[in-house]
Amino acid sequence: MKTFSPGAEETILLELVDPSGTTTGIAEKMSAHEPPGQLHRAFSVFLFDSDGRMLLQRRALSKYHSPGVWSNACCGHPYPDEAPFHAAVRRTGQELGVAPALLAEAGTVTYRHPDALSGLVEHEFNHLFVGLLEARPAPDPAEVADTAFVTAGQLDDRLASAPFSRWFDDVLRAARPTIRRLNPTGGW
Repeated sequence: MKTFSPGAEETILLELVDPSGTTTGIAEKMSAHEPPGQLHRAFSVFLFDSDGRMLLQRRALSKYHSPGVWSNACCGHPYPDEAPFHAAVRRTGQELGVAPALLAEAGTVTYRHPDALSGLVEHEFNHLFVGLLEARPAPDPAEVADTAFVTAGQLDDRLASAPFSRWFDDVLRAARPTIRRLNPTGGW
């Protein structure tokens, strides 16, 4: 099995899965995203501050796909045999420079979204997490171009006026029941 080295995208391996989320194999990250896209394990994290505002990140312009678009606080891929929860905590620290004070599982969602700009395909069995952030993010500029905390109304305005990741609606819709349970007065 290959060694994992952060930042060396070409050496990162992903778990391929069947529609029920059972591991079926391993693939190199970029080959898993080439058309038609291989179904693989991923995760998405939604973080909220103590005022109930959602943290958004604008992906760095150097990202291999979907550069410069807004999305949820953090997303990525577990390494083979890495628990999605641990991967979510790891990547939140790497991308945002902080650890969630609380992180709860919020189910899974599967989607397939081609990226017209890169020609790559996001075909993911995505594990969702919702959490609380008590520290100010200190994003890695290689990963994150900008961050913003938004209310539900401000998110609606941003969705109407700024580009978002293709998967954002899918993961938000699927995570919303847990978001509402953990953040009942936030209007989500």
